[in-house]
Amino acid sequence: MRPARLMKVFVTRRIPPEGRAVLAGAADCEVEQWDSDEPIPRKELERGVAGAHGLLCLLTEQVDRKLLDAAGANLKAISTMSVGVDHLALDEIKKRGIRVGYTPDVLTDATAELAVSLLLSTCRRLPEAIEEVKNGGWTAWKPLWMCGYGLTKSTVGIIGLGRIGQAIARRLKPFGVQRFLYSGRQPKPQEAAEFQAEFVPTSQLAAESDFIVVTCSLTPATKGLCNKDFFQQMKNTAVLVNISRGDVVNQDDLYQALASGQIAAAGLDVTTPEPLPTNHPLLTLKNCVILPHIGSATHGTRNTMSLLAANNLLAGLRGETMPSELKL
Repeated sequence: MRPARLMKVFVTRRIPPEGRAVLAGAADCEVEQWDSDEPIPRKELERGVAGAHGLLCLLTEQVDRKLLDAAGANLKAISTMSVGVDHLALDEIKKRGIRVGYTPDVLTDATAELAVSLLLSTCRRLPEAIEEVKNGGWTAWKPLWMCGYGLTKSTVGIIGLGRIGQAIARRLKPFGVQRFLYSGRQPKPQEAAEFQAEFVPTSQLAAESDFIVVTCSLTPATKGLCNKDFFQQMKNTAVLVNISRGDVVNQDDLYQALASGQIAAAGLDVTTPEPLPTNHPLLTLKNCVILPHIGSATHGTRNTMSLLAANNLLAGLRGETMPSELKL
């Protein structure tokens, strides 16, 4: 029989070794893990979390009122192995006095690297060019064949100049970007000074940018922000990159904008839903590059995220200061 003093911890996925080792070494906890790389079925999640004191989850798990009810009154701490928290019912969690840990900062560099990679791949048409090599489309040199758009002397607009937005701007600046614009809830003069970035309304950012990178959080205010009206304001030579959350972009409107030539191209590391169905219209377009949400996918980053998530959870259970606690 499990000693009463042990706290039950439920982990919703097989996590990287560093985080797993920390949990395994917690003498005051009994850890149960869904031992798979695939998302846990909802019924199994509700069963596993029943009576748990702590929950370590990923962004694929919806922690809503029903799941919190299934967990019961024991639940003291939730730790998500993500920087985004839109999968957590924060108001309900706050009502119940449950502490929440998350993993900001540690994935900033990896995500910024991916954003720049995606932007370059999209604007210089790299996936399309690779396919031409494979299918025999590469023949004689032609002056305008496979031409894309370059960053030198361009204007880059960043929607959401947070940690990741700043890291992207820092990496793009050496490419010779002439001007940075940004939009968000409020100006950030201190952060913007490094790039001489101008705070502008979203409509102005859309109209004046050659490249737009979406890095904002998903909130009621940003859901569907990039829609038909937004795309109509963009240049027809402009490129959109989204690494935030799929719901920030209206994908039906994006398809129409890309298919009609209203905008030049788009690169997405996030979609709605995830995974995107293989018959989705966006996947038929050569000017749309879609990645499977791999922004933080480096070995080092994912290990660090798992370690931080595990330490957040244990600290929350023990009434200690979490290394990264979300203030509710």
